[in-house]
Amino acid sequence: MTARAIWKGMIRFGMISVPVKFFSAVEDRKVHFRLLHSNDHAPIKQRMVNPRTGKPVPYEEILRGYLGNGEIVVLEDQELEAIKPEQSREIEIARFVEPGLIRHQWYDRPYYLGPDGISESYFALAKALESTNKEGFARWTMRKKAYIGALRVESGLLMMITLRHAREVIDASQLPRPKTRSLEQQEIRMAEQLVRALEGDFDPESFKDQYRIRVMDLIETKARGGKPEFKKPKKRKAEVVSLTDMLKRSVRKIKEERKVA
Repeated sequence: MTARAIWKGMIRFGMISVPVKFFSAVEDRKVHFRLLHSNDHAPIKQRMVNPRTGKPVPYEEILRGYLGNGEIVVLEDQELEAIKPEQSREIEIARFVEPGLIRHQWYDRPYYLGPDGISESYFALAKALESTNKEGFARWTMRKKAYIGALRVESGLLMMITLRHAREVIDASQLPRPKTRSLEQQEIRMAEQLVRALEGDFDPESFKDQYRIRVMDLIETKARGGKPEFKKPKKRKAEVVSLTDMLKRSVRKIKEERKVA
């Protein structure tokens, strides 16, 4: 199935304009359930209820409020609508930065960008980013919501990853520093052996969503009138072993599994 563009925009940097189309780079494949009434399996509807009276509240009687300093500030829909960013198709490149400056915890959602019409400027920008090994820091408004993002190259094509704002990202320096004893050289060497034993290519197809597979198997089994069978999880006995012995066992197990595979 051919991917469909979800939005169109114009990348601008300097006097250059690059018309692009946005395509989703990820897809929600989670299993979504319907909530049903246990007596007759009728779908359950969600309603807004006044907790004081227990009665449903019509949508037109619902207001938005913000709780701050112990007080609720009521906000009208027209007030919130008035401060939304203006609709625009322009994607402004504020600056170009080294790729390592935008760390992974800033990433939110990825999009592929395709050329919209004339493609010379599109591929010129992609080649420039590739040859200079830079990422663009961008900002734009899409469907009345302001975004910031990292413009990068993936397999010769442009890609935009929306970024979280600074107040949403927790820096590692804010975490409490864990305390530990000094490691012995043998422990460090064994840990390095374990890392080398697990070296290999990254093949995302080999990592399946096992929970989703089991849920879909359960659904298909029940849909055809079958009786599902559930395996009891094996209980593991807790062992008290040293870190060195644990690392040795891990390395040995991985090597044996690699021989079988």
